[in-house]
Amino acid sequence: MYMPPQFQAKDAALALELMRAHPFGSLISNDDEGLPYVTHLPMVAEARDGEPFSLWAHCARPNPHWRYLAARPRAVVTFLGPHAYLSPAVYPDLARVPTWNYLAVHCTVEARIVDEPQAKDVLLKQLIGEHEPAYAQQWRDLGEVFQHKMLAGMVGFELRVTDLQCKIKLNQHRKEAHAAMQAVYAEGSPDEQALAVWMQRLGMVD
Repeated sequence: MYMPPQFQAKDAALALELMRAHPFGSLISNDDEGLPYVTHLPMVAEARDGEPFSLWAHCARPNPHWRYLAARPRAVVTFLGPHAYLSPAVYPDLARVPTWNYLAVHCTVEARIVDEPQAKDVLLKQLIGEHEPAYAQQWRDLGEVFQHKMLAGMVGFELRVTDLQCKIKLNQHRKEAHAAMQAVYAEGSPDEQALAVWMQRLGMVD
């Protein structure tokens, strides 16, 4: 993605935090005609010490995306964090224009298809553990026949991250607007409030 240096976050831990806080990613690869094919999926970001981290996800078997990944494993995954409009009213002068602030992560990945039932069960339990741990018992109680039927209807994949970009665009280079911008965001929508927290975290305001 377009990455002016003032918005580039080089700490991989920040990217991992954003992916875990906003786990609904967009998986992008090419279909058989060479056109981009996009599937929106919940993903689990798994980091291991000393190793590249992986994203785990699955799609319905009728979705052809897993076949595209099997044929062409290289793909891109994007995550969008909090984002919001910014009015030029935050500046002390009138010769300004509006903008949009946002946090985003783009990952280049290599896909590995996961289609063995036990491995897919592990993948599902990772998602359950992230979003509703209490559901794990209900899943177990549904019985093996039901579980196998559900597992047969999906295909999982591991997306090993080979490169990533993390963009934090918060008007860092416009210090004259930071105080007013933080005040506006702090009283705004949940996304705006989240951006205000990130401004404090990055030391943009006291």
